[in-house]
Amino acid sequence: MHSTPSAGENIAVLRKTRKMNQAALARRMGISLSYLSKIEVGLRPATPPLVAAAAAALKVTTARIYGDPFVEPSAQHELLTELRTVVRRHTLPREDVPPSNELAASLAQAAQLRADTRYVELLQLLSALLGQVTATAMASDGDAVAWGQVADVYSCAYAVAHRFRQPDLADMIVSRQTWAAQQTWNPSAEAAAAWNEAGTYQSAGEYSDGMAIIERAIVRYESAPGDGLEHVVHLGSLHLRGVVLASRHEDANATADHVRRAKALAERVTGPDVLQHNLTFGPGNTALYELAAQIELNAPDKAAEVAAPLLKNPPSGLKPSRVGRLAIDAARARLATKDLVGAEDALKFAFAVAPQMAEIHPMAREVLRVLWTLHQRSRPELLVMAKRSGLTD
Repeated sequence: MHSTPSAGENIAVLRKTRKMNQAALARRMGISLSYLSKIEVGLRPATPPLVAAAAAALKVTTARIYGDPFVEPSAQHELLTELRTVVRRHTLPREDVPPSNELAASLAQAAQLRADTRYVELLQLLSALLGQVTATAMASDGDAVAWGQVADVYSCAYAVAHRFRQPDLADMIVSRQTWAAQQTWNPSAEAAAAWNEAGTYQSAGEYSDGMAIIERAIVRYESAPGDGLEHVVHLGSLHLRGVVLASRHEDANATADHVRRAKALAERVTGPDVLQHNLTFGPGNTALYELAAQIELNAPDKAAEVAAPLLKNPPSGLKPSRVGRLAIDAARARLATKDLVGAEDALKFAFAVAPQMAEIHPMAREVLRVLWTLHQRSRPELLVMAKRSGLTD
């Protein structure tokens, strides 16, 4: 078995392929030569904004820099190819309309697998489910609920494509989700589609364009009728996406504005955070997004301080997908503050609560690579995580 290269290693290979020296690439990325050197050898993590800068300088996609998270050809590749075929043939489902109770059970299972970050099991379910739910909607005579279910399944498919670093598939899925949402005449379905659309720009490192998508979606949704919990969840989620995009774009004012507006909406969620149409919103998730923004805006010490009590007692209502991300962000913040033991502990928590996410998440892998480079064999639990992530044999 071979190990999978990290983002830093891929940057070095691509740079050398283009016969570019470190000084030239560092200058184009807007960082120091020393910083780039440390990223390439694994002494500093390649953060999303730095990967975006490297991708622009090297004229490749961010996905090319992150690389394939799988060590060798696997069943996941076959399943992704099957999903890609189903998404491409979106108006030509091969499945028949299933019994309503069977479809409802499959929809609930897909949503649960997504929330639990069990991406492989979700991928095994998706192709047939997309065919079934589309066949049901196309036979429904324009039923808005049926088309909303199609949009929800595409949202689950987007999560898989995003996590498995398939940007072309993610783009195609978002267009299909938007298509299905438009059949519902439901502004919430269109807002959820816009949330994922902005996510494709986020993954590509095109933060300003993603911010434009979010601002447009917010304006449209604010003018739509409705003021209940569903409205709060979807509008609040759009602002949370805005928090990530603005902070990675290093726009502190826009970040603060999205945080402020998200917090105001979160105050209207009584009790635990709410999960609707694969979007989680409430005070807990808003706190997690604010924490992540502090890291992007170069305040890792504050982020690490905020993360400590959240890790000890994660906000109620948050699924493993969100708690796992909290742990990964905490690991990143602690690494930035040179708390190496704390970073390792946070990663171990991520592997415990959301193992499939932790194994393939770019920042989990980057933090782990730095810790592994610094400690090597001196910490056995690092070796276990590095092997699970494919970073070492």
